[in-house]
Amino acid sequence: MGLLDRLSGFLGLRKKEVHVLCLGLDNSGKTTIINKLKPSNAQSQDIVPTIGFSIEKFKSSSLSFTVFDMSGQGRYRNLWEHYYKEGQAIIFVIDSSDTLRMVVAKEELDTLLNHPDIKHRRIPILFFANKMDLKDAVTSVKVSQLLCLENIKDKPWHICASDAIKGEGLQEGVDWLQDQIQGAKT
Repeated sequence: MGLLDRLSGFLGLRKKEVHVLCLGLDNSGKTTIINKLKPSNAQSQDIVPTIGFSIEKFKSSSLSFTVFDMSGQGRYRNLWEHYYKEGQAIIFVIDSSDTLRMVVAKEELDTLLNHPDIKHRRIPILFFANKMDLKDAVTSVKVSQLLCLENIKDKPWHICASDAIKGEGLQEGVDWLQDQIQGAKT
């Protein structure tokens, strides 16, 4: 560690690191969202389906995020629970144009919320109702109703309509998440 790193840490100038789990069904846009949140010079041009998981980093005005981008393919979803203990926040991405699989997304969300490593923690959950640009997309209010989000009473949560490709709605979500994480530490 260099002198400047030590000095910035001592003065409290270094950004607090936060571990975030990014979950959701396959093809919901998780990797695209995380990619769009990184600085433009660090963004990938080609997004491919995540196999297993990947770890990405990005920064907000006061936090440094380490994001565990977890595959949403059925055969990999059982890996999610191995990362619950380390997670300080959750980003749950929903393809708002895929109403047929909304039931599966709700089942996965219910499994997550009832897991012993999550159930009794007041962990903030940010929902991105993604792909709002597609003609079959339902509103974020409808996604909230289909997932029964109003039943989540013991955790702070927020839903944002988003279009990951254009980056729309992403900053609003990250700002909310940052406020929740910082509010929990004060």
